Amino acid sequence: MSIQKLFIANRGEIALRVIRTAQRLGLETVLGVSEADLTSLPAQEADNVVLLGPAPSPQSYLNVDKVVAAAKESGADAVHPGYGFLSENSTFARKVIENGMKFVGPLPEHLDAMGDKLKARHVAIDAGLPVVPGGEADTAEEAAVVAETTGYPLLIKAVSGGGGRGMKRVDDPAQLSGQIDLAMAEAEAAFGDRRIYVERYIGRGRHVEVQILGGGEKAVHLGTRDCSIQRRFQKLVEEAPAPNIPDDKRAAIENAAVRISEYLGYLGAGTVEFLVDADTYDFYFLEMNARIQVEHPVTEEITGLDLIEQQLLIAAGAPWVLLQENVEFDGHAIEVRINAEDPDADFRPSPGIVTRAAWPAGAGVRVDSHIRSGGVVPPNYDSLIGKLIVHGADRDEAIARTARALAALNIEGVNTTAPLHARIMADKRFANARIDTRFFEEMDNG
Repeated sequence: MSIQKLFIANRGEIALRVIRTAQRLGLETVLGVSEADLTSLPAQEADNVVLLGPAPSPQSYLNVDKVVAAAKESGADAVHPGYGFLSENSTFARKVIENGMKFVGPLPEHLDAMGDKLKARHVAIDAGLPVVPGGEADTAEEAAVVAETTGYPLLIKAVSGGGGRGMKRVDDPAQLSGQIDLAMAEAEAAFGDRRIYVERYIGRGRHVEVQILGGGEKAVHLGTRDCSIQRRFQKLVEEAPAPNIPDDKRAAIENAAVRISEYLGYLGAGTVEFLVDADTYDFYFLEMNARIQVEHPVTEEITGLDLIEQQLLIAAGAPWVLLQENVEFDGHAIEVRINAEDPDADFRPSPGIVTRAAWPAGAGVRVDSHIRSGGVVPPNYDSLIGKLIVHGADRDEAIARTARALAALNIEGVNTTAPLHARIMADKRFANARIDTRFFEEMDNG
């Protein structure tokens, strides 16, 4: 492999995940950390550690110049950005490349095309994919004009958005102006970009996404994932494959993901997200995430592929040998995100010292976590402390194994979302695959 020394520009479980695959492939690893993460498990397992700066992200993980300088000074010949932070920042990717290193991710122009949601909509239309009716709006007046075609309720979305930030539902015209102000303010704070656009709100929608690997002219799909169970547009549970979708509709969704990837000449791992009507299975392009996803392990579990390894091979310029007919699927996988939050107190963050971390194990059980007993959950970052991923021969077995694993999980010192996931696993609607984006809302309301 042309990569010998890899700089990881991230933290937490994804940093540890990248370190372990890189070391298995014989690469030397360098981890850039903030002061808050100097004693973290990823810092202990990396071959080298470089201090980026103080705990606040703008002074460390989000500081493009600091991260690039640290990577170059470390002698790394490639940079893996993980997810979040700078992973979809095209300026960062360009500076990594300009400084003679490989960026383990798509080309900067792909980040530009997919990072701007309006550009992404136009690319999808050009590639022949269906999109949700809607359009750009700079003001409430312009939004009102778009709303004449979408009707109510509608969704306001941030052009540079992600993770549900800057997204607002509007149920009637009287709410429109106020919700636009809120969305723009939230988008400005989160992304430095106030632009928004408007889309029709589909009430019984499912969030279905397709993992793809692109080699430039050719791309393959690694199947579907269902991420419909969300709280305030934040994913809680993910599973692969997406259940209860007719074969012809599933094939159409997967083929659409490959089509837009090949239209772009996409290079690397990416996820094409769709909104699927839960009644008709009609689907619409939502966006493409040009990076590794938090939920990538469920795809790894049903395909047997290591997606971090695939990213590194593509970045290293290895010959493209992956053929669609060689991708095999086995069983069903479920991932639940274990966050240091109190689900019974409006998901209030629960940072602090984890006095005991007893993660489950056993057949089909995998845990991706950077937290062990005595580990610290800093207040500065995302509250994700681990992911429980369970594989079964079929969906019923995966659900049963997930429930047992959650019962065995014991985290002390901080509150976690594990009890919520136990309730979801016991919910008959989930067992029967009757899921859509309202699942949590209806569950929360009893």
